[in-house]
Amino acid sequence: MTDLAWINTALTSARPRALGALLRYFRDLDQAEEAFQEASLRALKNWPVNGPPRDPVAWLTLVGRNAALDDLRRRSKSQALPPDDVISNLGDAESDLAERLDSSHYRDDVLRLLFICCHPNLPATQQIALALRIVSGLSVTEIARAFLVSESAMEQRITRAKRRVSAASVAFETPNAYDRAERLGSVAAMNYLLFNEGYSASGGEAYIRLPLCEEAIRLTQLLLRLFPSEPEIMGLAALMFLQHARAPARLDEDGSIVLLEDQDRRLWDRDMIAEGLVLVEKALRHRRPGPYQVQAAIAAVHAQASRPQDTDWAEIELLYATLERLQPSPVVTLNRAVAVAKVRGPQAALDMVEPLAEPLAGYFHFFGTRGALLMQLGRSEEARVAFDRAIALANTSAEAAHIRQHLDRLMADSAQGRGAAAST
Repeated sequence: MTDLAWINTALTSARPRALGALLRYFRDLDQAEEAFQEASLRALKNWPVNGPPRDPVAWLTLVGRNAALDDLRRRSKSQALPPDDVISNLGDAESDLAERLDSSHYRDDVLRLLFICCHPNLPATQQIALALRIVSGLSVTEIARAFLVSESAMEQRITRAKRRVSAASVAFETPNAYDRAERLGSVAAMNYLLFNEGYSASGGEAYIRLPLCEEAIRLTQLLLRLFPSEPEIMGLAALMFLQHARAPARLDEDGSIVLLEDQDRRLWDRDMIAEGLVLVEKALRHRRPGPYQVQAAIAAVHAQASRPQDTDWAEIELLYATLERLQPSPVVTLNRAVAVAKVRGPQAALDMVEPLAEPLAGYFHFFGTRGALLMQLGRSEEARVAFDRAIALANTSAEAAHIRQHLDRLMADSAQGRGAAAST
């Protein structure tokens, strides 16, 4: 690994903890971010010469803090700190800081940073953008590209988020036990939204945005290290592993969607699946089921089927019924209906789907599912209407192309039927 490669890996890994510690010192997002950037620049200069420090987080925190203080002193025309080579040669100072910034300090600093990014005053899109910028360190250009918006629009989104946080007078003290429990759900939900944004991109042509999925997984693994005995965080991590493991098989060579039952399962990442299965089992042993655990259990049933026909759809339906009780939602009911169609037939599923027409009137997957069920029942004209509506609501070209495949099949079946009638 080159110097630049291992330094970049170390900086990425250390960023949340170091930035969180700097935020505790300065109580200002912009100032903490600038301090970390300065420390990173000095690391690029110093580490290839002197080797990696014993504790990169402590090194970056101390150098970033000193650099920021030095800048403040220069502005006030006070005495500057020693030269950079003296500051960078931390010696015992690094060890002392590492002792004070033990795992509990790091935990609180990272939690504080995540809680600020997930402030309830921020819309979900701003939460994700702010977390990607502050916690993950992605550039505005990278975030804008991921969400398929202009750099100026993303810059404004992040700026508005910071202003809202500032205007809300967010407390920078160590979060107490109650705040942690209350806000942990918001942090997990932010990671879940981030993963879903990558898994089924909502804003443009790309159907899968792997970097967003990978960043959501990295942040969730960080949460899991902070809360190693929290079953819902285990469930969230397991869900991401099991879903992301199928990424290589989800699109064909033309970029069209490949349904789960048609995917080449040899392309699935079996190591990632194994890790997800272990986490699911570990989470469920706590006997405190939550929505992420149940969704992970559903994904596990799919992952364990070596062939589509081996899928235990009855178990999946039971799990969706459990999810309906934990998190009632018309989308959950729609997903359960898909399992019901496999177990009890398309008519039983359609009976579940029809009452969802009003709450899911603008939902692409409702009309796609309804059209597929109608097609299975031989109600071709009604299926065609449903598919047309699905295409109108498609978020991506891949989604639209998938529905057009159903329409092409309907047209082919219709033409075949007319040909048979003409020959009789």
